[in-house]
Amino acid sequence: MKILKNIYHNFESYVCRTLLSLFVLVLFLQIIGRELFEISYSWTEELATYMFVWFVFFGASYAAKLGAHNRVTFQFKKLRKRTIHFIEGFADLIWLAFNVYFVYLSYDFVFNKMNKFWKSQTLGVEMKYFYVILPIAFAIMSIRIIHLNYDRLVLGIDIRDPDKAEVDKIIEESDSEENGKA
Repeated sequence: MKILKNIYHNFESYVCRTLLSLFVLVLFLQIIGRELFEISYSWTEELATYMFVWFVFFGASYAAKLGAHNRVTFQFKKLRKRTIHFIEGFADLIWLAFNVYFVYLSYDFVFNKMNKFWKSQTLGVEMKYFYVILPIAFAIMSIRIIHLNYDRLVLGIDIRDPDKAEVDKIIEESDSEENGKA
């Protein structure tokens, strides 16, 4: 059970690490082939491109898990923390509705409307196997949005973007140093 929980909490991280490693390895093999053996493999560039696209979509889901997507928050400066959480929760509800609708549209496109004969140029693989990332990533992102808001609104856990938390910490330290000097 602990292993499944660990996989659930770190799924996007594992996938992103794997894709990035494979992406770099494929491009490295292409460079070695060109420079040392004067051989160029056209499929490596296409495969690297698709892996990068998958990396971006899983990365977006990972950012949703961390609460690290960009938000405009300057208007919240004068509001109470609880009010801010509910406004952000409402915005996330709209985001969730968009994601669910996009899962529906992309699933329909990939599995019902995509022509079986649409194949990748050099790999010769059906394009639906590359486009399937759309419903997968947006479904996972939807789950992460729900989980994030459950933690924030029900459990009262303060989920903040790691970069913002680091900046806030630096500002607090700077303010305490200035107050100590005054």
